[in-house]
Amino acid sequence: MTSRERFLAACACQPLDRPPIWVMRQAGRYLPEYRELKAKSSFLHMVRTPELALEVTMQPLRRYALDAAILFSDILTIPEALGQPYHFRDQGGIGMEYRIETRAQIDALAGADAVPEKLAYVPAALRLIRQEVADTKAVLGFGGSPWTLATYMVEGGSSSDFERIKLLFYTDRAMFDALLEKLTAALITYFKMQIEAGADAIQIFDSWGGIIAGPDYEAASLQWIKRIVAAMPADFPIILYAKGTAPHLTDQAFSGVRVVSIDWTSDLAIARRNLPANVAVQGNLDPVLMQTEPEIVARETTRLLESMRNLPGHIFNLGHGITPRAKLACMESLVATVTNWK
Repeated sequence: MTSRERFLAACACQPLDRPPIWVMRQAGRYLPEYRELKAKSSFLHMVRTPELALEVTMQPLRRYALDAAILFSDILTIPEALGQPYHFRDQGGIGMEYRIETRAQIDALAGADAVPEKLAYVPAALRLIRQEVADTKAVLGFGGSPWTLATYMVEGGSSSDFERIKLLFYTDRAMFDALLEKLTAALITYFKMQIEAGADAIQIFDSWGGIIAGPDYEAASLQWIKRIVAAMPADFPIILYAKGTAPHLTDQAFSGVRVVSIDWTSDLAIARRNLPANVAVQGNLDPVLMQTEPEIVARETTRLLESMRNLPGHIFNLGHGITPRAKLACMESLVATVTNWK
């Protein structure tokens, strides 16, 4: 069984001798070869240059026996394509060129028809990745959820309290919905582009879904994700990762996605038993463990694997992205433990 076949079988909840493994943010600053490349080229230049995106995507696969390659890109390509560029602040975090404050600004954003031209470099990179791995590895595309993208656009970048986006949601639902409608349409176009370019699955990152009041998660975020999933090809694997949304796992599982990615705060085996048998789960080792020691990673990874024994539909992953301070030896231990487990 190839890595690609293993990954797709897990998405379909078929029994396997071991789960497939990939890691969120598996390409990045914890790799010395990435830091070397980054010293010669900016992050945004690498994202926008298909050959460089291919190189960064392949770096972790050259080191580790991972089952999937995830496109090296950024969720904020969509706001940029619609006319709201972004940058990285000197003090850390994301800054948008301006923040959305009026309905006129939303109306002035480009529509979904701008996405194919503005983001042509994304399918170009995916085609290069597909060519590089052929049918041996799964190839994953991704994007942000409409709600998560809207937080950056309305807040003007990274936020500590998300006050502006929440106020918009509660005080001017028509304006809020207008922005989310535009983002949803753009993401549908974007994800179809990625699928046509060879992606085997798409992961939607609802990174800030957990900051919404519980009763409002459906209206603010999940309903828009459902629209996106409904517009994708039938039975195409969509993975939903929504940090901090444990109370909504069942609703997410009935959203039409094939895989629910679960953060490290939930007991994965309990979640697996409580969710529909035809929806796979992904996760969910605490990323901080990757800063410890290889033997600790092996111990905790084995504990998670044993908790999932005889429970089909599991894709092994961290409960969030790997951090820049992760140790290479810990990543080696993680991959070896999963790939050698029976």
